[in-house]
Amino acid sequence: HVQLVESGGGLVQDGGSLRLSCTASGRPISNSAMSWFRQAPGKEREFVAAINWVSKRKYYADSVKGRFTVSRDNAKNTVFLQMDNLKPEDTAVYHCAAGRGGDYDRRDIVSWGQGTQVSVSS
Repeated sequence: HVQLVESGGGLVQDGGSLRLSCTASGRPISNSAMSWFRQAPGKEREFVAAINWVSKRKYYADSVKGRFTVSRDNAKNTVFLQMDNLKPEDTAVYHCAAGRGGDYDRRDIVSWGQGTQVSVSS
């Protein structure tokens, strides 16, 4: 069982940047697809980005394409989410997730982090 801890959230102004980190413990994430989701108050949790293990293929929600970049450092057991040109509608709690296999599939997620708050002021 892997434990995930997110960090790097905070309050920024419209157009600002933040870099989120998700560090795993308990077992290596080197064979897992890793993903980011977010949940705003009163809304469903939604997919943001994912990165596969073998192919390093990346997936993004349309709402963040061109602004967010997902990356991973398997040696550090960490996945990152670089968020640029942030908008007020990006305000949410951001969670990272680990998959059972190396290719992203939401149905294969086996572990979730507690989340980190991102707030963007207009």
